[in-house]
Amino acid sequence: MKVLKNLVLLVVGLIVLNFNNVFSQEKTHQEGAAPNKTETHSPAGNTEHHEEDNTKLDIISKVVDHDYVDFYMFGKLHLPKFAPVHLGPIELDFSITKSMFMMLVASLLLVIVLAAAASSNTKNRVPKGLGNLIESIIVFVRDDIVVANMGKDGLKLLPFFLTIFFFILFANFIGLFPFMAQPTKNVNVTAALALITFGATQAMGMKKNGVWGYLKGLVPPGIPVFVLPIMIIVEFIGLFTKPFSLLMRLFANITAGTIIILSLVGLIFIMGYVGSVIAVPFALFIYLLEIFVALLQAYIFTMLSVLYVNMAMHQDH
Repeated sequence: MKVLKNLVLLVVGLIVLNFNNVFSQEKTHQEGAAPNKTETHSPAGNTEHHEEDNTKLDIISKVVDHDYVDFYMFGKLHLPKFAPVHLGPIELDFSITKSMFMMLVASLLLVIVLAAAASSNTKNRVPKGLGNLIESIIVFVRDDIVVANMGKDGLKLLPFFLTIFFFILFANFIGLFPFMAQPTKNVNVTAALALITFGATQAMGMKKNGVWGYLKGLVPPGIPVFVLPIMIIVEFIGLFTKPFSLLMRLFANITAGTIIILSLVGLIFIMGYVGSVIAVPFALFIYLLEIFVALLQAYIFTMLSVLYVNMAMHQDH
């Protein structure tokens, strides 16, 4: 089962990867076209060039996606770019971005950690160390999230939910290390994860109840005929509000922590010593809180995914 889990992990990573490429094209082009110099016009009409001030703390640039990874004093790692692929009027840009790079790193670390845990548990009759930690998390997801909400039927989908949980967990944690960034700060990544859950929800609902039975079950029985058109529209919108809430909750919570920490650091440049006395303790507190938020958001996303799939499979009104 663990081998299957790792394979599913890679597949999900690739799906998220491609989805992010398509929708990050416009953002990447806009940032790539940004000049390194700014032009100002003097009263005499002459154009003067000024070098960009790299000493400024630009919070937005630390949050949005780029075509490079900034290692600050060690320089920048420029990521490879590829020629756009044209499918009729649609242009697809498969160039590597920072979010994609971080997803690859998170996926690689995840495979290594899970493989090491599996190897440790194979050698030891009693799990210990890393193997014990990973097994405890798996048992928690199985017993307290999946089985508790779906019953024994949920065990068939356990690899899927474990993949979601561990991928989001590692993607959230990787940004807490120096020079790294959370891929989940990119709304394209969270949208891809939400669409995967949305697809699984619809597929399992139709598999359990049949296509017509599932669509029929979306509307509560006994609704008066004159209210039926309104209920159909409401229920149809409700299908998409669930994945939308998933993507926005994860994106907003992870992004908010980064913005708050950078804003506190900015106080040091504005207020000097007084700012550092205020900013450092609060920034440290928010950083420690981010560790909890990273774990909490992985739990919430997985829990809601389980609930949405279970609601689609068991349409009891």
